[in-house]
Amino acid sequence: MNDQGKWVFIVNPVAGSGYALSQVDKIREKITMFSLEADIVFSERRGHASELSERCAGNGYKYIIAVGGDGTFSEVATPLVSNRNVITGQIPGGTANGVNELAGFPEKYQERDWETFFTANVIASDVGVCNDNSFFFTGIGIGFDVQVAENFNKSRERKPGKKQNYIGIVLKTILFYKEKTMVVISAGQRTETSCFMNTVSNGARTYAKSFLLTPGAIANDGLLDICSIRQLSLPERIKILMTAPKGTHLKNKSVHYYKTPELALEFPEKVPFHADGEISYAQRFKLGVMPGGLNLIYNPHGSHHFNISRQD
Repeated sequence: MNDQGKWVFIVNPVAGSGYALSQVDKIREKITMFSLEADIVFSERRGHASELSERCAGNGYKYIIAVGGDGTFSEVATPLVSNRNVITGQIPGGTANGVNELAGFPEKYQERDWETFFTANVIASDVGVCNDNSFFFTGIGIGFDVQVAENFNKSRERKPGKKQNYIGIVLKTILFYKEKTMVVISAGQRTETSCFMNTVSNGARTYAKSFLLTPGAIANDGLLDICSIRQLSLPERIKILMTAPKGTHLKNKSVHYYKTPELALEFPEKVPFHADGEISYAQRFKLGVMPGGLNLIYNPHGSHHFNISRQD
């Protein structure tokens, strides 16, 4: 199946309300089927997956795989950035599995998908950089979408497949969200505007499993895709909500969609933002790209978000 380097699967047992943990028996089955030299380890707390990943890289594991959602993947992948000797990937097990999607794999694996995964086709994926000190692998959200995420995290309805619960939270938030003043610094220009929502993509296209916010995103073009939406009236918000699932929101005059290798944003005070679904707070954002910074398992036969002609 591959060159038989050592594998390790870092499982977040609480991801997806336990769905990631339910994948362990299937992983063990595939380890035996493909005669892999492999171990399975479990994270125990926030940040622990990063510790395990760094340790495994130092101990000679070649394939270091996250079993969980995008937050778990971010922890696993962060110590592996720029390490050409290791390969990572995501087995979907969380509420959001954006890396799995951009890699061209389905949300639920069939037998052929497991075989493709363990064939370990590898591509150099870009890595997003935020404020010179942290990485992101799918995208960053600032504004309305992070407020939705914050409200969603407070909800007890975290089971995979409960799309209607997320949509309900979106609808409630859209009624009460207040835009924030923002300064955009790009190509040497400073522009003050209102911020309903800013999505900064490192290759992800769909967010919350429903909203095609950055349909042109490519995960190895050395560019960030920006979907910036200015202040909206309630009817316009509803229109955006209705058109975003098909990507036709880009026709709205309040939507500015573009690609750039770097971007800076400033707010009057700290605002919430999410990076790969994990919420933090900052006042200034310096965003960029590390081209080809991560070796990622992808599905060459799936609907991946890579430009294959750019491979070295």
